[in-house]
Amino acid sequence: MSQEEKDKDGHVSLAVSRRGFLGSLGSGAIGAATVATLGATDQAPTPTPPADTVPAGEVSTIAFTVNGRQHKLLVESRWSLLYVLREKIGLSGAKAGCERGECGACTVLIDGKTRYACMTLAPEVDGHDVITVEGLMEGEELGKTQKAFAEEDAFQCGFCTPGQVMAAEALLRSNPSPSIEEIRQGMSGNLCRCGAYAHIFNAVHKAAELKRQGADDAAR
Repeated sequence: MSQEEKDKDGHVSLAVSRRGFLGSLGSGAIGAATVATLGATDQAPTPTPPADTVPAGEVSTIAFTVNGRQHKLLVESRWSLLYVLREKIGLSGAKAGCERGECGACTVLIDGKTRYACMTLAPEVDGHDVITVEGLMEGEELGKTQKAFAEEDAFQCGFCTPGQVMAAEALLRSNPSPSIEEIRQGMSGNLCRCGAYAHIFNAVHKAAELKRQGADDAAR
């Protein structure tokens, strides 16, 4: 606000206080905004959709097999196979680790080949066959590869184990009698944060033995 002051000659001067000066600036800004508003069009601006939303219509129906069971789902094009398996089908064996194709915790088999479920879009599996770690069970019993991992203590925290088991299963389906170097190479796409690699390699070797023994028993 303003206040009157007299100088040495008796003249009256108008002094502006600090509060008054700041108040005048605020009033000026409000006035300018009002003028700008009055001059603007009455049409409301079109809102910009969030960057992570999918425009309407970008969905598709996919049909694929998971562990021998047929599934038909309506999916968004951005959904990963990992998301569909865990959140839509209810199979939580494949783990969400790095979610960028580095750790291998989400490894599954697609048409018999290892794939990272986090890096596979759901529409890609349309018409294909998917096997998760749950699909290796033999009825109510552990499958041979799963059993070998349990017998050889091939885990500590166990978070990476489902992916390790699936990588081992794929290796043994293509190479029933791998050497230790072939096992190392075949398991190289799966990381273990606990460092239980020696036990993991032993488990793969043990799984190969169990599978050969099962094949021999079935042949008799």
